[in-house]
Amino acid sequence: MSSRPNTLRDLVDADRIRRRLNIVLVVALLDALLLVPLLYGFIADAEVHKEILGPIHGIGFLALLLLTAKGALDRLWGWWFPVLVVVTFGPPGSIIGDLLIRSKLRA
Repeated sequence: MSSRPNTLRDLVDADRIRRRLNIVLVVALLDALLLVPLLYGFIADAEVHKEILGPIHGIGFLALLLLTAKGALDRLWGWWFPVLVVVTFGPPGSIIGDLLIRSKLRA
């Protein structure tokens, strides 16, 4: 049996998943840009305005968690996605989850 979408509903659902993943990916990439200087400051014990970048990264992390949890509630993907976001502190898990879901959509 083919794994290709065979109904209009399957195509609409796949499009809805892709649109939601696009939002998750944009937030993840922006949050990753903030995470890099934070990690550098932590490792090098350098002052990188942690008091500003830290809370912004925290908001990005919460946004990723909410977006992936909402997708799980809407049954666009499983609860493994928000769990992956929590375990990896946001951007890495979001990007990995995005790649996994998109590869399943292409199959």
